[in-house]
Amino acid sequence: MADMWDDLESIANAPCSFTAASGEKGSIKAKANFNVSEDVAALRKALQGLGTNENTVIDILTHRSSTQKQAICRAYQEETKKMLVKDLKGDTSGNFENVLVALVTPPAVYDAKTLIKAMNGAGTDNSILIEILSSRTNKQIKDLSAAVADETKKTLTQNLKSEVSGHYGKAILTLAEGARNESTSVNADQAREDAKALYHAGEKKMGTDESKFIEILCKRSIPQLRQTIVEYKNISGKTLQQSIEKEMSGNLEDLLVAIVKCVQNTPAYFAEKLHKSIKGAGTDEKTLIRVMVSRAEIDMLDIRAEYKKLYKHSLHNAISSDVSGNFGECLKMICGGED
Repeated sequence: MADMWDDLESIANAPCSFTAASGEKGSIKAKANFNVSEDVAALRKALQGLGTNENTVIDILTHRSSTQKQAICRAYQEETKKMLVKDLKGDTSGNFENVLVALVTPPAVYDAKTLIKAMNGAGTDNSILIEILSSRTNKQIKDLSAAVADETKKTLTQNLKSEVSGHYGKAILTLAEGARNESTSVNADQAREDAKALYHAGEKKMGTDESKFIEILCKRSIPQLRQTIVEYKNISGKTLQQSIEKEMSGNLEDLLVAIVKCVQNTPAYFAEKLHKSIKGAGTDEKTLIRVMVSRAEIDMLDIRAEYKKLYKHSLHNAISSDVSGNFGECLKMICGGED
């Protein structure tokens, strides 16, 4: 995984327009009384002495906002003439290295590189395209699109067009435009009309009019879709998710179900992703890192709460049981608490 970040240095070290503000529901927040010089000195000592002081590295990188970490990256290079990300790679390895590199990567750049990797090589990792494009805001999509263009010299949609096709492709490309309606008001009449249209395009019809599902689910505002989901249950007696699962298949089904889940409860969607990455034989470390890091400043506290509600034990305990060493310690710090 480390090779996908080889050209991160030039991006992370430049003044960055892709950083995301820390949210109240994030487990990683901006440090009060942030002192970039102190952090750089501590990281230099931790990385450049005999052996690596992993605890110092973990403590700093899991307790600074992305904006603060970009300031650290710039100051570190000014002082040492070396890139922080290169020193992290040189002193760590495996999943611990991967999570540290993810933590110092601007959020939109991280999403962009993750999408590029998902599209590269033989076959496309559609599960990653679905996860990112179904859960990000218009602004996040526009920012990651700009990062994709910086990296590949092609727009996100140009990159995607050669990877996706059919109704699924149409839906993914619609989401990739980052043009979902952002109105916060709800039109109850419109919600009823949309619910009827979805019912007649699916349950009530021989065959399925996929275009109607794509038009409504990929373009309506989130509050509007919440009301439409309520109206749909009233009309059909089934949930919209149940109808999609009955009427669709493959990647289109997975994408539309992911949209519905995110509309209803984004933290619960990510709690489920984390649970699947941890449970059973073997751990899906890539998904674990991707979700933990990408949601750390946004809604990790809500994800923790949903995880406990759904699975009757804490996310922190699940991580403790499943991953160990410095990698596990770092993930527990990102998790931010045992409740």
